[in-house]
Amino acid sequence: MAGAALEAFFSAPAVIRIQSDWDQVLRKNEEEAWLSCRSPGKTTLYGTLTCRGINSDGIPEITASEGFAVSEITKKSVLVTCPRENASTRFLAPYTSFCRIHQKSITCLDISSGGGLGVSTSADGTMKIWQAANGEIRRCLEGHVYDVNCCRFFPSGLVVLSGGMDARLKIWSAEDGNCAATFQGHKAGILDVAVVDRGRNVVSGSRDGTARLWDCGKSACLGVVADCGAPVNGIAISDADNTLNLGSPEQPSSEREVGTEGKLLLLAREDKKLQGVGLQSRQPVFLFIGSDAFNCCMFLSGIYFLGGTQDGNIYQLDVRNTKAPVRIIHRSGAPVLSLMPYKDGFIASQGDGTCFIMQQDLDHVVELTGPDCDPVYKVATWEKQIYSCCRDGTVRRYQLSDL
Repeated sequence: MAGAALEAFFSAPAVIRIQSDWDQVLRKNEEEAWLSCRSPGKTTLYGTLTCRGINSDGIPEITASEGFAVSEITKKSVLVTCPRENASTRFLAPYTSFCRIHQKSITCLDISSGGGLGVSTSADGTMKIWQAANGEIRRCLEGHVYDVNCCRFFPSGLVVLSGGMDARLKIWSAEDGNCAATFQGHKAGILDVAVVDRGRNVVSGSRDGTARLWDCGKSACLGVVADCGAPVNGIAISDADNTLNLGSPEQPSSEREVGTEGKLLLLAREDKKLQGVGLQSRQPVFLFIGSDAFNCCMFLSGIYFLGGTQDGNIYQLDVRNTKAPVRIIHRSGAPVLSLMPYKDGFIASQGDGTCFIMQQDLDHVVELTGPDCDPVYKVATWEKQIYSCCRDGTVRRYQLSDL
């Protein structure tokens, strides 16, 4: 991405908000949904959208109050513009919502590589596999003690990796629900996991301050990749840009270590640091200090990566020069809880219920609506579908074809 393109891509000074259930409210004649546009240092502009009837295709005819304009309306989406701030946002309502998978808040989810299955963890202490199309529960994965914090499908889509407050990693069969392996070695809860290549090895980040590399075949720890002295809240792995010096291992790598060469491990740390480590070398590559605890991180490419903080900042950095961020995106002061690559941009979710897509080729942000101020903990994608999980106990599925 060129610098000028990035500037256009990430500048989002004004933020437009909409009533969370706007799509349901605006199905009825003369019903109204509220709008607002907030820009730093200016008074917030408030307004409404009003339904003026439903056309023969079932699409509402919507008008906006003074200060706002509305266009490109479908059953599930609407483009709202605030000319005063030169801001526009497309709001996308869920295609469907699954409310019966869990009884309490859903803390993590993932979708299989084929798109057929979902896996999710909840504050009700359960981890479940379900049909991605209709939310029908297929398996309950039982074996962790206390809460399960993270879950992820292996690339095959047939196996699930999970980490819990019991400091254990587990590998499960998605087909019959059996636990095939348990890894022990961490001294505190596991907060995030990542799969290396096809999955011979996996990496875990823990509240004990370490990131560990594991051999799935022998359920053995191959080494501590990093010891941070502060909880590792999020991790991400990518092939590094070949200009980056990842360091050399102090000892020859185990033959059980597969696919770690040339990989950069990103660590989102509780002590306000975003760290890069050579996965094979175990050597630190860079350390960036942010404004608050880093909750999550992701790679945009082999060069650019993102880190999201507790105070609502999304830092974009360049691996070749991490002294200063390329850009800081700040849409609200709510914690950034998850970051997910999407096409040539990313999806972010926050603690105030917002979840949005930023893409380089769009001159507006796409906001995924539905949650009413409840934190959106995690997002997963499959082709043109996006799934989110929330404190309100609901999995929402969005269809980007609805745009």
